[in-house]
Amino acid sequence: MPGTPDRPERDAASRHLPVLLQRCVDLLAPALAEPGSVLVDATLGMGGHTEGVLAALPHVRVVGIDRDPQALRLASARLAPFGDRFTPVHAVYDEIPEVVERLGLPGVQGVLMDLGVSSLQLDEAERGFAYSQDAPLDMRMDPTRGRTAAEVLNTYDEADLARVLREYGEERFAGRIARRIVQAREKAPLERTSELVDLVRAGIPAAARQTGGNPAKRTFQALRIEVNDELAVLARAVPAAVESLVVGGRIVVEAYQSLEDRLVKRAFAAGAEISAPPGLPVVPDTHAPYLRLLTRGAEEADAAELARNPRAQSVRLRAAERLRPTPEHLRPGRGDAGSTGGPGARRPDRSRAARTTRTPNGPRRTA
Repeated sequence: MPGTPDRPERDAASRHLPVLLQRCVDLLAPALAEPGSVLVDATLGMGGHTEGVLAALPHVRVVGIDRDPQALRLASARLAPFGDRFTPVHAVYDEIPEVVERLGLPGVQGVLMDLGVSSLQLDEAERGFAYSQDAPLDMRMDPTRGRTAAEVLNTYDEADLARVLREYGEERFAGRIARRIVQAREKAPLERTSELVDLVRAGIPAAARQTGGNPAKRTFQALRIEVNDELAVLARAVPAAVESLVVGGRIVVEAYQSLEDRLVKRAFAAGAEISAPPGLPVVPDTHAPYLRLLTRGAEEADAAELARNPRAQSVRLRAAERLRPTPEHLRPGRGDAGSTGGPGARRPDRSRAARTTRTPNGPRRTA
């Protein structure tokens, strides 16, 4: 339920516990040491991470980006005590360079990305993100624009539906589920999340339904990614965020599923490796690494964090520091402009321009 008009700050704070907050602050703080330093919280949500940074580092300013207008309203109310140290911006996070330029900033000292679906979106049943509650099949992070999950389910052909479920949900039974969807919509368009849950359950063999939680989990993930173009946006956003960092700036990314984490890992690794051909006796400066990895693999939540915040269960945190400007041959836009995502990809035109509106205790690691 949305917060009441007279108590929106309490509503946002009580509904959102930021994942690995102290670890994020600790990683970002060295880059934000100077007065006037700017952090871009590229996935603002309900403002928990931004609140933590503003409270811990009183000389820092935060630009908070989110595509969800409701999240911006709630976060802005929560962060109102910080005054002009917080600037909310309605945009998608691959638009970081445009936002930074429009605000007149030559660069920023930090970028934070907390990926995936937000607490707000999961908790608001009518948004259609949760398979545990019946609601319209929407799943748009920005409910003011774009296609809904219902449109995807009712218009994609069987092969495309199977592809989405297989690639974005890593669903073993993608073909069977897609076939059930197409058969069902021939009788009537799909409109409710409960209808989809029933179709998924019917499309998965009984033995496979006994393990791994709700059998609709992977299908809902896949549809959410497709509706919001999440992986293509992320593939553009990470290189764009790095380009917005000044030398010495830091980026921290929290991912919650393997497809996201893989993109982040590759983008960071590309900047942390020597780009010269092997065998050269001397590495030219133009081919030296321009990023330094700050985490050994991906850090996970420890037992204390999980006890405090169960939604940290699947988090994978990676961080990097900018050592030097990106070599010209590796800058975004220098690759194949026809690819889907990645440094060479072009951002799609959007119906609206971005608008200014507004743990250290022994973390586990994965490769």
